[in-house]
This record gives sequence, structure tokens and C-alpha cells, in this order.
Amino acid sequence: MRFSRLKNEFAEWLNNAIYSSRNPVLNTVSSLKAFIWLAATLLLLYVFGFDVEENDLQQIFLALDVVLFIYLLTFVTRFIYSFRRYEFLKNHILESILIVIIIINGVSNYFFDNKIIGFFIANMEFKSYEDAYLTFITFFFIIIITYEIIQASALLSTLKTRPARTFIYSFILLILLGTGMLMLPSMTVKEGSMSFIDALFTSVSASCVTGLIVVDTATYFTLKGQFVILILFQLGGLGIISFASFFGTFLKAGVGIKQQLMLQDFLISESLFSAKGLLRKIILITFMVEFISFILIFFTWGEDVVFTSVGQKLFFSAFHAVSAFCNAGFSLFSNGLFENGVASSYVLHLVIALTLILGGLGFSAMQDLFSISSLRARLKSPWKDWKLSTKIAVYTSLVLLASGMLVFYLLERNNTLVEQNLLEGMITSFFQSATARTAGFNTVDFGALRTPTLILIAFLMFIGASSGSVGGGIKTSTFYLLITSVMATLRGKAKIEIDRKFIPKELLFKALSIFFFAASINLIAIFTLTITDSNIALSELIFEQVSAFATVGLSTGITADLSLAGRIVIILSMFIGRVGTLTFALALSSRTSTKGYKYPKAHLMVG
Repeated sequence: MRFSRLKNEFAEWLNNAIYSSRNPVLNTVSSLKAFIWLAATLLLLYVFGFDVEENDLQQIFLALDVVLFIYLLTFVTRFIYSFRRYEFLKNHILESILIVIIIINGVSNYFFDNKIIGFFIANMEFKSYEDAYLTFITFFFIIIITYEIIQASALLSTLKTRPARTFIYSFILLILLGTGMLMLPSMTVKEGSMSFIDALFTSVSASCVTGLIVVDTATYFTLKGQFVILILFQLGGLGIISFASFFGTFLKAGVGIKQQLMLQDFLISESLFSAKGLLRKIILITFMVEFISFILIFFTWGEDVVFTSVGQKLFFSAFHAVSAFCNAGFSLFSNGLFENGVASSYVLHLVIALTLILGGLGFSAMQDLFSISSLRARLKSPWKDWKLSTKIAVYTSLVLLASGMLVFYLLERNNTLVEQNLLEGMITSFFQSATARTAGFNTVDFGALRTPTLILIAFLMFIGASSGSVGGGIKTSTFYLLITSVMATLRGKAKIEIDRKFIPKELLFKALSIFFFAASINLIAIFTLTITDSNIALSELIFEQVSAFATVGLSTGITADLSLAGRIVIILSMFIGRVGTLTFALALSSRTSTKGYKYPKAHLMVG
């Protein structure tokens, strides 16, 4: 009790002593934080993006130490000038962990002759002390910069723009940052920088989780460049807003109303409350599925797949796990999964196929199927049914997967599947049916497929994944609603009913509008491609365009041969396919003024 009283008395004395200087000191600290953010970014770009001489590394390390020390001082100052210091630490857990890391790093450098970092050098296969220190400090500053960006995301609530526009702005910002990063000299194997148009194409393809490439990801990029691509399709798949808002829930600012509106639109959620609650579950499910997939992929590589080290095998496994769940389709093999050794790893194919199916199922459906609360509720009440949207996503996906697998096998059993037995052929057919719906991986040579097979794949690509997922296309719910509407019309029904529920005409109008929008964009793009790249076969251009718009990434091998104008068309198609249909749907869902009158009914001849 006496110690508690002394502590309170000291805190009260300290608060009184610093009260008058609190505002100017905190304003100075805010300016120092901006300096730290800028300095850390510039140093990271210089070290990470350029080939730095060993003599210059010591000066860079010294500058990094100075920045770290200033960051430590700003945190201590903010802690002292916070009148509720316990709550300050509680609300700044991440920063507190970072400060502990700074102290450990300083103690290691100046009192233990770098023995702590030396431990990582010996156990993590680093080449040298500089390599280990640079890796550690780069990772540390990425955390700092990410933390500051997350805090800045609270400004989203003050922007006077519609949520759909903010989504577009976020993707444009991600694409531009990715383009700039990929143009840094150390991102590519060859000397000099990557050309702007190639970097832009790659950044758009990764950010929009498409997978079309104009250069070989496996051989053209260094490990740094491949890591940047990994970050791009991870952020692009789940959305910058989702990541920032998720981590923002752990910060003092929390998630504002504007952010919740954007999350509701992005996740296709029913309400603001469910959007905010769904977000944490989605991020946690995402990381859990990616981690499980990473473990399974690590142990299912074929015996003929040779890695230079355990570290490379770990990175390859993580890269393909994230690429599969995000339906990105990027691979670190020159021929994709059709690479020697990988093409015959059928267990690996099943793991990747199941991962990409989960990624394309839809966030809301995943939460309804796999969240702990949903599983617990069904164990307690086995008769409890899925949501209607979940049923449509699951059953439509199953029908498309099964029918696509069967038709692919029948069409290709005497062509690309001729050397495989029945089981191997069915697994390969299942994989192509799954990957066609926005994933972009391939375990066969798509350039050797028959024309009817290409039409089948294009049809599956156009439908795409389920609503609220990382995939593209018009979505399974749109396709199912259109089919149901056609069947209702043929049967003479005035209303559309699904699972004993009435479907309002507004949803049908939205589905028709999305279909018309998607078809129009593809027709315009294909027409333009026939002008810009008339030397390429029409069937290949159609396949390439549908793949780009549906953010699939499958190709017959013509991507790198496209002209500059053709590449721009594909870039726009990938971007519109990722955000355009969603934006169009959001525009249709805006609130309209009600009218208390109606015009006389008109009669038109249709058909």
C-alpha cells in the first residue's frame, strides 16, 4: 500500500511538473516521428533497392542506429508526457514490443559484441554479420513504417469521398508503389532497372491478383523482387483497407465509420456491425489457411523438385501458398506448375487446388462455414442451415468444378492427358477446372489445349469466383441468379424464389447490369486487341482478354508478345476486372429517392 501511495504521489508530482510544457513537447515529438518515417523509408529504399558497397554499409548502419535512437527517445517522451502511463502502454503494445527490440539490439551491438545477432548468423544461414543485421533492421523498419501507415489510416474517416472511390485510390496507390519498387536496380537479375511498362504490368497483375506476366518471375527477378510481388498480391487480394482496418482495431484510433462503410462494401457484408466483426475473422482465417497450406506444400513437393537450400524451399512454399489463397497465380517456376517434377506432384496439386478453392469461396461464406462460433452453433443445433449466400457459393462452385473437370477430361484425354492414367488425368482435370475460376496456375501446357477446351476455360473464367472473395469474374451468385431468372421466365413465374426466399427485382437488375458491364468491357477490349495485335490468333486474344478481366492469369503464351498498346489494354482490363465490377455494383446500390407515383405500363415486343 505504501509503495502504491508513493507511486501515485510521484506520478502526480511529475504530471504537475511537465503539464505546462506538454503541448509543445508533443508537437515536437510528432515532427520527429514524421522525420523517422521519412528517414527510415529513404534508407530502406536505398539499401533494399540498390547494390550498396560494403564500405557504405557501415555509414548506413550508423544512420539506422541514429534513427532507432531517436525513435526510442520519442517513445519515452510520449510515455512520460502521458498522464495515464499504464493505459499508454496498453494502447501501444506493438510500439512497446518494438522498443524492447531496439534495446536488445543496442545491448547486443555495444555490450555483447553482436553475439545476439551472431546467434542468428549461425542458425539462420546468413552469409555475414552485415547480411543478418541488414535483414533484421529491414524487417524492423518495415514494422515501424507499417505501424505508422496503419495509424494514418484513421484519416480515411475524414475523406469526403465515396467508399468505392477510396477503394480505387487504394489500388492505384498500391500499383504505383509496386511499380516504383520493381523498377529499383536490385529487384532484377539483369543490370539496370526494369522498364516502366513492364514494371507497371507486373505490379497491376500482382495487385489485381491476376498472374499474367511479361517476364519470367522465376529467373528475371531477384529474391527481393519476388518478395515485393508476394507483398503486392497479398495486399491486393485482401485489400489495403482490410489490412489497415484490421490492425487499426488494435490501435488507439480503432476503426472509424468511414472505414466500416468501406469494409461493408468490400466484404459484401449485410451491416456495419457484421463488417467490423467479420474483418477479424477473415484475416485470422486467411492467415490460418495460408499457414496450413504452407506446411502442406512444404512436405508435398515432388522428389524431382530440387531446392538449393531449406530457406529456398521455405520461401517457395510460402510464396505458392499465399499465391494460391489469393488466387494470384504467380509461380516461381518458369513453366508454372507444369515444371518438370512439379507437374507430377499430384498431392501438391490437390493441396494448391483446395487452397485456391477456399480463397475463391468468399469471405462471408468462409466465416459461415469455418468460424468457431458457426461450428459451435451447428454442433449444438445440427439442423441449423447455412446462409442462402453460402449455399449458392458452395453448390454453384461444386457444380462448376465437377462439370468443368468432366468436360476437360473428355476433351483432353487424347491430347494433353494422353500420357496419364485415369486417376492422374482426373486430378489434372480437377486442377484445371479449379484454377480456371480466377486462380491462374497450370499443370498442363495451355498453348497445346484444343479450341473447345479453351472455350470451356474461358467460360469458367468469365463466371469466376464467389462474391466477396479475392477472385474476379461476374461471380457465381450473379451467374446463379441469371440462370434462376431464365428458368423462372420459362416456367411463367412472376417472382424469383430461391430456397423459399423471395429475390427482389433490385438484385436481378444488379446481376443483369454486372453481366452487361462485363460483356461490354470484354467485347470492346477484344475488338481493340484485334487492331493492336492483329498478328495473333483471335482465339488466343479472346482467351487472354477474358483471363485478364476475370483476374485469372491463364495464358496460351502470348502475353510477352503483345504490343505496347495491347499491354495497356490488358493492364486496364486487369484493373477494371478487379475494381470495376465492384464499383459498378456499389454505384447501383446507392440510395435513390422514392417516388409516390408510377407511369402507365408499357408493352414492348421482346425476342
